[in-house]
Amino acid sequence: MDFQRYNQAEQAQIAQMIEHKQMKDFLRLYSNLVQRCFNDCVNDFTTKSVTSKEEACVNKCADKFLKHSERVGARFGELSQQMTPPGSPQ
Repeated sequence: MDFQRYNQAEQAQIAQMIEHKQMKDFLRLYSNLVQRCFNDCVNDFTTKSVTSKEEACVNKCADKFLKHSERVGARFGELSQQMTPPGSPQ
């Protein structure tokens, strides 16, 4: 998106809105990760400590979730580049 047509105050406001949205997206991703891995891996509430089995499950779950998110983001980037006509500003 070309921000040159906006004055400095408008550009700052747009940048702040983008930063706010990115933070919300990050927090949503993190929250989904915690919720999903907790539901999948924690089954025993008879002790307050995390078992080695639960810990291994959470580590594997988090790694898989983050790799998936990274791949999806990369794929969207590839598709975005393919949709942008040659010579147009990005």
